Amino acid sequence: MVSSWRTSFNQQFTKERYEAFIKDLHSAYPGEIEFRVAETPILADKVFKQKVLDACERIVDRILEPDFKTITERSIPPAERVPNETPFAHMIAFDFGVCENEQNELEPQLIEMQGFPTLFGFQVYYPEVLQRHFEIPENFSQYLGGYTKETYLDDLRSIVLGTHQPEEVILLEIKPHEQKTRIDFYCTQTYLGIQPVCITELEQEGKALYYTKEGKRIRVKRIYNRVIFDDLNAQKDQLGNYIDITQDFDVEWVPHPNWFYRISKFTMPFIKHPYIPPTYFLNELDSLPADLSQYVLKPLFSFAGQGVVIDISPDDISAIKDPQNWILQKKVKYAAIIPTPDIPAKAEIRIMYLWKEGWDRPKPAINLARLSKGKMIGVRYNKDKEWVGGSVCFFEQ
Repeated sequence: MVSSWRTSFNQQFTKERYEAFIKDLHSAYPGEIEFRVAETPILADKVFKQKVLDACERIVDRILEPDFKTITERSIPPAERVPNETPFAHMIAFDFGVCENEQNELEPQLIEMQGFPTLFGFQVYYPEVLQRHFEIPENFSQYLGGYTKETYLDDLRSIVLGTHQPEEVILLEIKPHEQKTRIDFYCTQTYLGIQPVCITELEQEGKALYYTKEGKRIRVKRIYNRVIFDDLNAQKDQLGNYIDITQDFDVEWVPHPNWFYRISKFTMPFIKHPYIPPTYFLNELDSLPADLSQYVLKPLFSFAGQGVVIDISPDDISAIKDPQNWILQKKVKYAAIIPTPDIPAKAEIRIMYLWKEGWDRPKPAINLARLSKGKMIGVRYNKDKEWVGGSVCFFEQ
């Protein structure tokens, strides 16, 4: 999106430079990056940055309205509701496609959002390595909201640890050392000192939870939660015994699991904004749009793009038995904005917010990006392609 830099970057790019970058990226955590890292970052100017932040702030405004918890009560499946919900989500992620409007202007369009953590650790480490191998202008940064590495890590540490010592806080996940995003867990451990713990490794005594570290049994005071119930339900038969985390435990959650549902696809029909595509609960439509090809059908309770129907037929609609759990969302036109040696790549940018105790509202902090040449953003749509995968956006400051 900064054409002069893009031209220069592509002219200076070589496969050898990329391979040296990847080798360096793996050096701190050998073999732990399982996903593909793209050949290039994105640069975005102040105009585009302001557009994407305007959309985020409008969503935040809606989240802060008094009726928000009331209208999102139905979003939480009864079997997955966790007690002791916090009054806010400590972390929020907003996914935007970089799109073209009818005037052929670039603009962000919201694709997804989640009151749930993402790569808040890896996106500190990875851009630093990238900048050792490729030239990024000094007035561009992966940080938002005036953050620097030091101030960002200070707030991240405060939010995740709360008032507790690092050993009293765990990063909870399902088989964390097998997750494709495990590199983020290890970066988080490096920066914050907390240990990744599998849900099967928790021990319960009444309302207290414990885990074992270096042979020492430690009481868990706070959980940095990375468990997604959809993933847990899919794997539960292979996990053996594990603690039911929907019980009333004497533990603090960050973010609380209920916010995964409250701030999600479920929220989109309640927000109107030029950068948020029109979205409708399927059961609330009196009639279907005349041109279904302009819409995408999404299940509310799934993640990582599972169950999404891109090319909809009337039969797809009639086959749905629980229309209250589906949304119909207007398609957006991704812009093929990144020239590559073969075909241009499309991009999504995830804006990641932090929300600290005592703040009136959350703050934009850091980001990640993903490049794609397929029908959707994601690994299964980009197999055997280059200049695709995980990336970062450096925003003009």
